[in-house]
Amino acid sequence: MKLLEGKTAIITGGSRGIGRGIVEVFANHGANVAFTYSSSSEAAEALATEVSKKGVKAKAYQSDAASFSDSEALAIKVLEDFGSIDILVNNAGITKDNLLMRMSEADFDKVIEVNLKSVFNMTKAVQRTMLKQRKGSIINMGSVVGVKGNAGQTNYAASKAGIIGFSKSVALELGSRDIRCNVIAPGFIETEMTGKLDAATVQGWRDAIPLKRGGSPDDIANACVFFASDLSAYVTGQVLNVDGGMLT
Repeated sequence: MKLLEGKTAIITGGSRGIGRGIVEVFANHGANVAFTYSSSSEAAEALATEVSKKGVKAKAYQSDAASFSDSEALAIKVLEDFGSIDILVNNAGITKDNLLMRMSEADFDKVIEVNLKSVFNMTKAVQRTMLKQRKGSIINMGSVVGVKGNAGQTNYAASKAGIIGFSKSVALELGSRDIRCNVIAPGFIETEMTGKLDAATVQGWRDAIPLKRGGSPDDIANACVFFASDLSAYVTGQVLNVDGGMLT
């Protein structure tokens, strides 16, 4: 059963990791996908070609979600190319980890700009279209770190906690127009980035998780399908921890 048949989704940071998983799973469910990338154009174009074979429309756009003007231009272009914007997944994000005493102002500002301001930029950019349609689903990628904090990640935790407050406010503002806004808070998700970490460290993290494994991009993507589809038609302003029981 294809839960997103005929819907158009914008996914920021969609060329690798969790974003790539969302692009692929959404396409499997019949969604047309517009996704952004920052620098790896070859990988992005290859993904768009691969996903198009599933019988959906797929297009990659080079766009900086941290830029207000880029976000506005992207929303206009996607509307021209696809005809509607039904789903927005704000997935673009970075880390610049350090203890507070060693963290530079630039590293704090950059993480807030890319992780949090991008959510404002893109939500504002698609809002007009969704209001006209009187329907839409906005899914913001938080983190368990935004719920419980983490030493060495004050900038990242602040950005992800900010996303929760922003999303709950958007849910209150736009609910009367049938526009929903929810947050997914991933735990330890294994991607090509975690593949570069020391094996013993990774195994230690797995052992501390009740389900005894790291999550996969598909685990996050499947939760996104729930929020993007009509299965969650009466769910808004919520934070769903997808973490194998980490925060239980």
